[in-house]
Amino acid sequence: MTGDFFFGVFLFLLLRWLTLLYNLLRFPKLPPGPTPPGAKVSILLPARNEAENLRRTLPSLLRQGALEVLVLDDGSEDETAQVAEAMAKGHPGFRLLRGQPLPPGWKGKNWACWQLAQEARGEVLIFTDADVYWEEGALGGLLAALEGRELVSALPRQEPGGDLGTAGVVPFVMGGVFSFLPHPALEALRVANGQVLAFSREAYFRLGGHRAVRGEVLEDVALAQRAPSYHLALGTRLFRVRMYASYLEAVAGFGKNFLEIHLKNPAVLLGSAFYHLALYTLPWALGRPELGLLGLGERLLVLLALGGPGWPALLTPLAPLLLLPVYLRALLPGKRWKGRAL
Repeated sequence: MTGDFFFGVFLFLLLRWLTLLYNLLRFPKLPPGPTPPGAKVSILLPARNEAENLRRTLPSLLRQGALEVLVLDDGSEDETAQVAEAMAKGHPGFRLLRGQPLPPGWKGKNWACWQLAQEARGEVLIFTDADVYWEEGALGGLLAALEGRELVSALPRQEPGGDLGTAGVVPFVMGGVFSFLPHPALEALRVANGQVLAFSREAYFRLGGHRAVRGEVLEDVALAQRAPSYHLALGTRLFRVRMYASYLEAVAGFGKNFLEIHLKNPAVLLGSAFYHLALYTLPWALGRPELGLLGLGERLLVLLALGGPGWPALLTPLAPLLLLPVYLRALLPGKRWKGRAL
């Protein structure tokens, strides 16, 4: 590798450091707060084969003080429905819905969310995933951020789980946005996180809801693009999530939407693979440890800023290599997720 190549690597790392420092100072953070008395909020949770996650997360949702918590069993092949009912234990605000067959042209999660919205009674509709744990005061903090806005999306704290492969891949992918672009650019591009999406009811249906984005894999971004008033914030004090239990599950999970994240363009996808190898792996492999440390330090600070443990940053040189199967899966046809063809 030439000196010009490594100078380019240095410039890209410098840009990431500058972005990171800006976001450390300016990225909005959601503090916890009390749920207003009588808050007419519907927390909506689509669930397909989520029995294990619901054991951990559903009780935290039921404690938030919402008007109702609706769980839709989306054709699960495990004990999702039974576990949801057992965890709710007759909670007056809980309802379990049985999902209807998937219509043509719909993605599974979008259809599940649309069914939930049809049943919801709240003036605020909050969509969340089954693997998201809500801390005390999460609902109050989210409602305060939504006041005067149509849509708010929060970035939870990512908990590395499973094996070392998962710890290397998940924080690297999910934390990367924090040092990629400054917050105003992320909002302008409508970068959103479907793990926590809060709408006013009026805005959700006026924008067309999940029916308007029925065929989108990145439904969160597509919904945010339709909302004139949008806010992206750090919710690391309010929410935490453990996305995948194993490296193979992470490959399947990220592989299902990596092409869409990269503008549905294989050239952009492959460029991303080379970009991350060049910044975080090749400096170590080709005798430039000072650049390797610069990249590792950036990722360490990202993880600490997002409220997670810092030790997965030690896997930064390996992360781009661990992601190569994700890029490959993203390019291959016939992708499936939770037993359903995409």
